[in-house]
Amino acid sequence: MRKTQRLDKILANFGFGTRKEIKQAVKNGIVRVDGVAANDSGMHVDPESSAIEVNGEVLNYRKYIYLMMNKPQGVISATFDLKHRTVADLLPEEYRHFEAFPVGRLDIDTEGLLIMTNDGQLAHELLSPKRHVPKRYYALVEGCVNDMDISAFKCGIILDDGYKTLPAELTIIKAGEYSETEVVIMEGKFHQVKRMFEAVGKRVKFLKRLQMGGLKLDNSLAPGQVRELTAQELNSLKNKQEGAL
Repeated sequence: MRKTQRLDKILANFGFGTRKEIKQAVKNGIVRVDGVAANDSGMHVDPESSAIEVNGEVLNYRKYIYLMMNKPQGVISATFDLKHRTVADLLPEEYRHFEAFPVGRLDIDTEGLLIMTNDGQLAHELLSPKRHVPKRYYALVEGCVNDMDISAFKCGIILDDGYKTLPAELTIIKAGEYSETEVVIMEGKFHQVKRMFEAVGKRVKFLKRLQMGGLKLDNSLAPGQVRELTAQELNSLKNKQEGAL
């Protein structure tokens, strides 16, 4: 059974003003519910089934929010922290009331694709170890990456704590003193990509996540910018959670 909410609370959450301002708007007759002028700012409404308008602007109500962020360096993947800026601090005001949280984590010095949502079920499915959701990274590595490293990644790398990773795909873009690579992993262990390279005698200097499941980072998003997923992107994320990218 759907829950109704106070009209003024709904509109305030979506940035249409304070409750006092919304009460005045109702008095002025510019707030309509299902085509009828509202007569009480405290009336209870089902925002999922009712059409709500303020001065002709239709409220785009949604229970869940799905956001793509290009996470910058120096920001942590959390909703609150006493020492560092968090990805939640970067969200525009219009998304704050959704209380979105990051799906998984990127290290403080790692950039790139980060999904934020308040849909706990989707987050659980994307993060479940059983799902093996692929994640693609660009890694600038100190050291000459070679075919032996590709083979080692393909077999699975034994990390410093003795854990053996699942097979990973390593692609060399440019080899040299500093090598450009792309890595696809099926897990999300702590500092995993960095630790995998360390295990083969290399050091990651820069790391950026490019893709998660069927969702690719929008290259037009500057570091720190965020936007809602399109319906097609959300569908690709939900329907292509497993397997190769």
